[in-house]
Order: sequence, then C-alpha cells, then structure tokens
Amino acid sequence: MSITIKAENISKKYVLRHERQAKYNSLRESISNKFSTIFSNAKSETSELFWALKDINFEINQGDRVGIIGRNGAGKSTLLKILSRITEPTTGKITIKGRVASLLEVGTGFHPELSGRENIFLNGSILGMSRMEIKKKFDEIVAFAEIEKFLDTPVKRYSSGMYVRLAFAVAAHLEPEILIVDEVLAVGDAQFQKKCLGKMQDVSNDGGRTVLFVSHNMSAVQKLCKKGLLLHNGNIIESGDITQVSSTYLTSGNMSESYVEFNINQKTSLGNPINLCIENLEGHQKNEIPVGSPFQIKVNFEINKKTEHFIIAIGINDLSGISIRTSYSSPMTIEPGRYEAIYKYDDIMLASGTYPLVLGLSTYEKSFFYKENVASIQISDLSDVAYDDRILRNSGVGFILNPLNVLIHKL
Repeated sequence: MSITIKAENISKKYVLRHERQAKYNSLRESISNKFSTIFSNAKSETSELFWALKDINFEINQGDRVGIIGRNGAGKSTLLKILSRITEPTTGKITIKGRVASLLEVGTGFHPELSGRENIFLNGSILGMSRMEIKKKFDEIVAFAEIEKFLDTPVKRYSSGMYVRLAFAVAAHLEPEILIVDEVLAVGDAQFQKKCLGKMQDVSNDGGRTVLFVSHNMSAVQKLCKKGLLLHNGNIIESGDITQVSSTYLTSGNMSESYVEFNINQKTSLGNPINLCIENLEGHQKNEIPVGSPFQIKVNFEINKKTEHFIIAIGINDLSGISIRTSYSSPMTIEPGRYEAIYKYDDIMLASGTYPLVLGLSTYEKSFFYKENVASIQISDLSDVAYDDRILRNSGVGFILNPLNVLIHKL
C-alpha cells in the first residue's frame, strides 16, 4: 500500500514573549515608564524558545484511519496545522500525496459574510474542484449538514453547531484524498458526532481515503481508528495499534496514581483544590486493587456558598469509554466548608485491567465540575479471592446506573 503522508524530523519552534510589568499603574506612571523605556536600554519584555514538536517521524499509508492523541499541550494541533499547510515546520520535511481537507476549528476556511451556499462553492474551489464537481455533491452536502432553511443566510449568523455541521459536510463530501479532523466535532450534538464518525469510516472504507482524527474521546477514537500516534511534550512516545496506544495514554501520568489533586479555573461554588484518592477499606492508598477485593474512592472538595440539590458522582469506565458503573449521592443541601465524599465498592468484581474514572459535581440545574479520565483503578489478578460468575469482564459490559448512599461529611 502506498505511503500518503511521510514526516521526517519535523520540529516546530515558537518564541514566547513575557512582559515584565504586571501591575496596574496610574496614567502618570504609565507615561513616565514609557519615556523611561524610550531613553534607556532596558527591555520591557523577555522571551524564551518553546518547541511544540521535536523531531517527529512517521509514515501513514493510503486508507489508514489514524487517531492522534495526547494531553493538552502535547503538540497535536501544531502537527495538524503543519499537515494542513497552515504553518511551516521549523525543521524537517513533510511529504503529502493527495488533496487535503481540514476541519481544525470552528470557522476554518469559511468567509463569514458569504452564505452557506456560497461557502460550499468557495471551499470546493480551494480544494481544486470544478463547479460541475461541486454541483454534483451539493445536495448531499446540504442534506448531511441539515441546514436547508439557512442555506442562503450568511454563516456569521450560524450557531457553532450549524457551522461545524456545514464545515464537516463540505470537508467529507468534496472527495479529498486526506481528511483531517480536530476536536472541533465536540461542538456538535451526540447524534451528529455519531453521523460524522460513520461518514469518516465510509470515506476510508469505500473511497480508500486517509483520515487523521484528533479527539479526547477515547471511545470515538477507538471506534473509528485502527492506528494511533501518542504525543507527549512534542514527541511521539508510541505508535501502532490504537487499542494499545490509547491504553498507554489512559494509564500515563496521574491516571496511574492512587492520589490526584487538581484545581478548577472557572468561578463556581467550588473551591480549590479537589482531591481524589483510591484506597482499600482500611483507608490505605492503593495503586492496585486485587481482583475481588473491595475498595473505596474518597473525594475531598470545598463548597464556598450554600448549595441546594448538591450531587457528587463517580463513574467507572472501561478503556474504550463504555460506562460500567455510575454512582452518585442523594441530592442534599450543603453549607459552606470542606467535605469528603466516600464511595465504597464491595459489591462489584472487575476483571484485571485499567478502569478510568469520571468525576462530576453538580446540582439539578448546573454542573460545577466534570472531568473524564481524572484517575484510574488498576485491578490486578494477584488475588486469593475465587473467581465466580459475578466478575465483570472488560469487554463492553454496558451501563450500570447505581444510586449510592454516599457518605459525605464535613471536615
């Protein structure tokens, strides 16, 4: 099979500039400082070099569906921009055979003043298609995007969801040899995301086209892709079968720790930090839980103001993102203070493997915090506990919604 994309020693360097002055000044001080800077040799800012990518090498064959995964800041978007010819690498060489259609962020490639109809023809022309070729695909694109009523409306008036629907429909239907899709699909609703995944599979299977897909949704990546590239700090640390690559990603860093601590950035009723700890029932932190042994998860959090209908939930998933159990507290009115929620699991037996956790804190009306892959439970088979038919195999057991009387107490 022919090589469609070849990257040789690709690196990308950025210069980060930092202003030294961080305080607020009066108008007189600002003017005075400006004149001082002009008549002195002192620099008002410093700079440093940042390598977003470092000596990246890989080959992708025609018809491959490749998931590019990694944590925020790993270099995924930079790599896609280089592959899409939006930016040039600092060093190295990229060889691409075929037309490339990219969907990297909402609005990429669309002119906001033009209508949806006009943007379809504009994008087709950019891809090198004739007007006749675009007309042939026009009805398919409009039907897929589900924007018939707004076809002659300027796209600047579209919602982000409508924008993405049309942008994906154009990118997928105008017959590029290579389709590059970033996390932008997360803007669409669940039904449309499913529709897009199906279309990307069809594009690859029927047309023999290459698909590169970036997403933090491991379930979607594993359903669509057969191969994976795992990026970390600008380096490819693993490539190959998507199941193995995604497993490495999910078990790396804090995911493999029995204790994690994190902060929330947005303003909510929650304070910082939030702590999560995996323990045995005796209260000892455990990196691994033997098969059949009970365990508990403790979440330490802070409430800044009185909150009604407060709920805290923990979800246990398998590596493909399928939910195995969701346990949540009964709604309660909670006063300001620091609290600890304890979830005891003495009625569930998991086969050996890795089980990512989901954490959510909310009320009926509002979500304060939601995070997937916040940590993971490592289940080992080094146990004297006898196996029986209660064991849940890690092969897509489905969804178990488990209302749990979680013990929540003020510290």
